[in-house]
Amino acid sequence: MQPNILYLHSHDTGRYVQPYGHAIPTPNIQWLADQGVMFRNAFCAAPSCSGSRAALLTGEYCHTNGMMGLAHRGFRLNDYGHHIASTLRAAGYHSELVGEQHLTEDPGELGYDVIHPLADSSAGLVAPAAVAALSRDIEQPFFMSVGFFETHRSFFPPSSVRDRVYSLPPPFLPDTPEIRQDVASYKASARALDHGVGAVLNTLNETGLDRNTLLICTTDHGLAFPTAKASLLDRGIGVMLIMRGADFVAGHARDELVSHIDVFPTICEVAGIDPPSWLQGRSLVGLINDTEAPGTRGEIFSELTYHCAYEPQRAIRTQRFKYIRRFDDYPFPVLSNCDDSPSKDAYLARGWAERPVAREALHDLFFNPGEGRNVIDDPSYGDVAAELRTRLERWMIDTDDPLLDGPIQAPIGARINLQTQRSADDPTFLVGVEEVGAET
Repeated sequence: MQPNILYLHSHDTGRYVQPYGHAIPTPNIQWLADQGVMFRNAFCAAPSCSGSRAALLTGEYCHTNGMMGLAHRGFRLNDYGHHIASTLRAAGYHSELVGEQHLTEDPGELGYDVIHPLADSSAGLVAPAAVAALSRDIEQPFFMSVGFFETHRSFFPPSSVRDRVYSLPPPFLPDTPEIRQDVASYKASARALDHGVGAVLNTLNETGLDRNTLLICTTDHGLAFPTAKASLLDRGIGVMLIMRGADFVAGHARDELVSHIDVFPTICEVAGIDPPSWLQGRSLVGLINDTEAPGTRGEIFSELTYHCAYEPQRAIRTQRFKYIRRFDDYPFPVLSNCDDSPSKDAYLARGWAERPVAREALHDLFFNPGEGRNVIDDPSYGDVAAELRTRLERWMIDTDDPLLDGPIQAPIGARINLQTQRSADDPTFLVGVEEVGAET
């Protein structure tokens, strides 16, 4: 019998949950990790909400599938038939969508058999809807996407006085009162996410569906804090990825480099489905069952073209090094690509907007895991830089990246911010309808 597939996903969580060693109380996600396989070095293909989900659900990089910006701002997939729901439906799967999807303003074009209408995608609504669907005599095999809004901003107020005092920001953030308060609010949102995940896990156990269900738990990209989300640093592209299946080794952790684009081919192999010809990833089943030779996953790639504003970047990451290249000349942080927050205000108050951004960056991740020291101009790293430049360019050529031909225009009718604007809430500009620079 083909396995059911349950895809649990969140917004903006990165790896900042309990199983990855952080002081974020998420016991249900920890329980899932205890029962399944956790990938410690999993990365999204794009640190932007729609792009990341599009890459996972099509098995294609964003510049291949077309989702090089945000769906709710006018970006689209080139072919919605490449969504995994269509492949699974053709293989006899029943499919249901509960909560967040972020690939289109019309969920009906995604190919699901059932779309649960909800007022929003908060865990308080999504979890009960998923529980109800699973508790009924749901058609099997099924593919169910359960998407939580948490831990997207706006966060909840801190739910503990102690959190306000004792929360330690992640290593990439300064430890200041306003940022501690912001991190305490993130923890409250993470608790809500974990409660939603727990409700779904409990229902799987109570119904016995867990005995024949591949469960995938992940997030789209890194935390919604400065220099993380919409960044190609590890804090922007690093994601939690936990899988549990009937035959998986429990409590297993893998250190190999893996990407969200590997999820689609993994599902195909577990379900016994021929993978579509367009897939650009590689199944994780060999890592899960220990049959894959070590050292065969030497690199991952990630990209950003648009988030709220244009910020064209591409990156290659190996076990030891990260190389990032920017493809335009804007010299400062693109602030509208960073969510507004108390932490962002703290950065701006200290001059973040005027700090230059390098056109090229090379990070030695062993000696500088926080990626705070750019060694691109260090002669001792010259050979590494040259090799990674070549490998990145080869990937761009092999995947027909349009950025090689020059700046990428947003689609007609898309709404974008300018690079000079400070907030995504500043007036947007309608591409192709009015000149960019005219407020809409």
